[in-house]
Amino acid sequence: MNTVATRPAPEGGGFSLFRYAAPHVFYPLAGKLVPLFAVLATVLAAIGLYMGFFVAPTDFQQGDSYRIIFIHVPTAWMAMFLYLVMAFWAAIGLAFNTRLSMIMAHSLAPTGALMAFIALWTGAFWGRPTWGTYWVWDARLTSTLILLFLYLGYIGLQAAIDDTRRADKASAVLALVGVVNVPIIYFSVQWWNTLHQGASVKPGGSTMATVMLTAMMIMVFAFWMYCIAIALYRARVLILEREKRAQWVAEMVAAGKA
Repeated sequence: MNTVATRPAPEGGGFSLFRYAAPHVFYPLAGKLVPLFAVLATVLAAIGLYMGFFVAPTDFQQGDSYRIIFIHVPTAWMAMFLYLVMAFWAAIGLAFNTRLSMIMAHSLAPTGALMAFIALWTGAFWGRPTWGTYWVWDARLTSTLILLFLYLGYIGLQAAIDDTRRADKASAVLALVGVVNVPIIYFSVQWWNTLHQGASVKPGGSTMATVMLTAMMIMVFAFWMYCIAIALYRARVLILEREKRAQWVAEMVAAGKA
């Protein structure tokens, strides 16, 4: 039984990030952060989409079909980044047996799967006018598809095991094993001869026009804010599910604050 007694804040008014590892402390904090990140995501997405579809010029080679890059690239980046973050929290959960770490890993998986799916879906529609086909067994496409399967496998394994602790540990191991796929996705265009174009944004600079790059980076931050907001929201739901027998949950429900 996962029960947690409400603990008072440490005396002396000192600030410590470790106190937020307790679900009853993290829950109200996440509730305050969700609206903030949701508003940021909405504002940034509106600006990014306007710049991408109405301000950025038409590409001289691909025409207007390239504009799907403002959705495709941010979701592809977020799919890889979220998997690394998910694996990080899974590793922390395995190492220190912290419940909140496992909850954070579990809350990221559906959003990561969504990002991977959107990246593949938009890539297919971009590939049709560019390559003449929706899908090829290209190294980057195939490894991204494997990433989607890893997300779905993590979610499925978590749901298939009734015991929460065992499910957390089993899915965490799967998440850590799957990390090897992320660098394969990133470096696939360098390691193999593929149809997929190389990176337009590199540490040394970018081959994109300034307005295109600006619009795309704004969309990256928009998706980032969205992913944080939805992950925190899902984490709150999972906390209530797992801590439903705890006294602090009963007190919040009685006070109408849950």
